[in-house]
Amino acid sequence: MKIFTYMEKYDYEQLLFCQDENSGLKAIIGIHDTTLGPALGGTRMWTYDSEEAAIEDALRLAKGMTYKNAAAGLNLGGGKTVIIGDPRKDKNEEMFRAFGRFIQGLNGRYITAEDVGTTVADMDLIHEETDYVTGISPAFGSSGNPSPVTAYGVYRGMKAAAKEAFGTDSLEGKTIAVQGVGNVAFTLCRHLHEEGAKLIVTDINKEAVQRAVEEFGAKAVDINEIYSVDCDIYAPCALGAVINDETIPQIKAKVIAGAANNQLKDTAHGDTIHEMGIVYAPDYVINAGGVINVADELYGYNRDRAMKKVEGIYNNVERVIEIAKRDGIPTYLAADRMAEERIERNRKSRSQFLQNGKHILSYR
Repeated sequence: MKIFTYMEKYDYEQLLFCQDENSGLKAIIGIHDTTLGPALGGTRMWTYDSEEAAIEDALRLAKGMTYKNAAAGLNLGGGKTVIIGDPRKDKNEEMFRAFGRFIQGLNGRYITAEDVGTTVADMDLIHEETDYVTGISPAFGSSGNPSPVTAYGVYRGMKAAAKEAFGTDSLEGKTIAVQGVGNVAFTLCRHLHEEGAKLIVTDINKEAVQRAVEEFGAKAVDINEIYSVDCDIYAPCALGAVINDETIPQIKAKVIAGAANNQLKDTAHGDTIHEMGIVYAPDYVINAGGVINVADELYGYNRDRAMKKVEGIYNNVERVIEIAKRDGIPTYLAADRMAEERIERNRKSRSQFLQNGKHILSYR
């Protein structure tokens, strides 16, 4: 892997390798862009097939966080960490405390959080060595479990997408197919049920499905049937890459809006559903409630303030749709454009500020 070639292609700022022999720590921090502010992104622990695979994942995820944070209206850039190791057996206190010291050494340039393979307890250990960590225990002033907040953001974004497709943002009487009934999706189902929506659900976890059936009167279907059911809205809330060549011909919904990451298997699939007239709420825009919530911890967490910001996901989805119409492009591209335009405006503003500063110094 030609690292500098890759970094130049996607304009990455920094790639750091952190190791601690005593604890077994092998971590890679990718910082993509800090135009809007310090890079915020979680720490993932995974058993990668190779060091190159770990590097690629760190870089890919860091870039994704730049776009997610920018689109969410946060004054934060994008970064990500991957720790190479099995989260079930390779963790120890010394590892996360050592990693915390590395983060502290960046002096606020990068702020971490929980991600796949890491927990609140891990973040608490990092917090022993640095304040540049979010998603810690509520006892330390954290926001706690982000799932309900993420679910509320998805609910708000879904209403905005529904308004575009149906002329109203009311979900009363709408049939919504929810794929996956985990923590986020179950709370989403509660919001939908309370508004009077009809639910169709599926999950590999039969107990979760039964719970949704009992509490919300949902109809349960097989995991492979969810794509083809008669519904108004399809909500992918489990695996990624579920919008693909096999599933698209089955989809009857007029709206796709869900909590899952990386819903499009390929960008071409975003083009296809656009041509079909389906309103797609881009995943990293609609599921940003969690990062908006933890970002509020940086100001001294206030739940009311955080939830008010999460409500703004409605407006963010509307803005994406406006850009898509303005430029004649699919919404997945419009989301990227919205993020890029915000970054570029701030980059130009910063450049102008520095230029004005030079003129003042020259005059003096």
